[in-house]
Amino acid sequence: MNGTTDSLESLRYALRALRSEILRFRFDYPLEIDPDAGPKESLHYYLYSERLSWDIMSMDPAGVPRARIRLAGVVYKPAYIAWWGLVQLGHFLRHHDEGSRESFLKQVDWLESHAVVRADCSVVWTNNFGILHGKTLLKSPWISGYDQGLVISALVRGYRLTRRPRLLELLQGAAQVFALDVCEGGVREPLSSGVLYSELPGQAIPGIQDGFMTSLLGLYDLYVETGDPAAGKLFTDGIKGLRAMLPAWDYRKRWSWYGSRAYLCPPSYHWLNRVLLEVLGRLTSDPVLAEYADAWKPERLSALQRVEIFVAFLVTKNACRVRNRTWRFNRAKVQALAAGEAARPIQSEVGIPYN
Repeated sequence: MNGTTDSLESLRYALRALRSEILRFRFDYPLEIDPDAGPKESLHYYLYSERLSWDIMSMDPAGVPRARIRLAGVVYKPAYIAWWGLVQLGHFLRHHDEGSRESFLKQVDWLESHAVVRADCSVVWTNNFGILHGKTLLKSPWISGYDQGLVISALVRGYRLTRRPRLLELLQGAAQVFALDVCEGGVREPLSSGVLYSELPGQAIPGIQDGFMTSLLGLYDLYVETGDPAAGKLFTDGIKGLRAMLPAWDYRKRWSWYGSRAYLCPPSYHWLNRVLLEVLGRLTSDPVLAEYADAWKPERLSALQRVEIFVAFLVTKNACRVRNRTWRFNRAKVQALAAGEAARPIQSEVGIPYN
């Protein structure tokens, strides 16, 4: 009975996803760049939206958002909490409503209380659930450059707003995992030129672009706030890695790939990749980053190129599903894998989205 229920749930999820990908495919996304972000005195974050969809959210009684993830259930994810908080802060800065300010500070409180100080004195925010992404199995608790970057950005602004000493103490230990290779319990992936900071440690290089760039913004915020030269070097090393890997994420100077060229990005991810790249290009005055950000603007696409992108996305996304046979996995199987109960290795070869 449970097997039948799980199969039906997987089928419903697949049909909803396919319907959304076909009927809701748009070349724009309600996410804008905030030009006031960057200076040390600024509370603004680099991206803002009034109209984001929070359809995977399940708010807890205390007002802290949880994410509904198909293969993990309803979970607390530090990056999701930090992003919700940053959007609420953006609302407060524009509308001066006390409710949004309180919501932001509530997320800062949660992030402060859930910081983990490891034996090496590094400060991390862990994902306390197991997840399967292609052949990459992440066992609880696992860390992510994406989570770490967004949390740093949220706590930097929380410190600027409240001046609470504990927030600065946590921030001073938050960069250490970027200096540690993945095999050492960090998120760093060395390259011949620069480094990558992995959203999903253990995933094939180059991994997920938007998560990497989000981690770079966190390091930039940390350097601006503290003046720590080690954080500044981690940031510049990451920019070198970003420059080196941009061709791997590029599709014909028109669009971006998701992950390690698993499939063309859906519009929301591509829009995020583009605006993050534009922000980093502005912060660094790097012409290569600016060139790619400009080339990836959807308004540059002709009608025929838009059709090409739409068809290529559907083909590559569903080919990825078939290669990975995603319907084989449900929450119970992933939990068993994460608990070390699996009798057979995972045979997937490319990434699949975990949300």
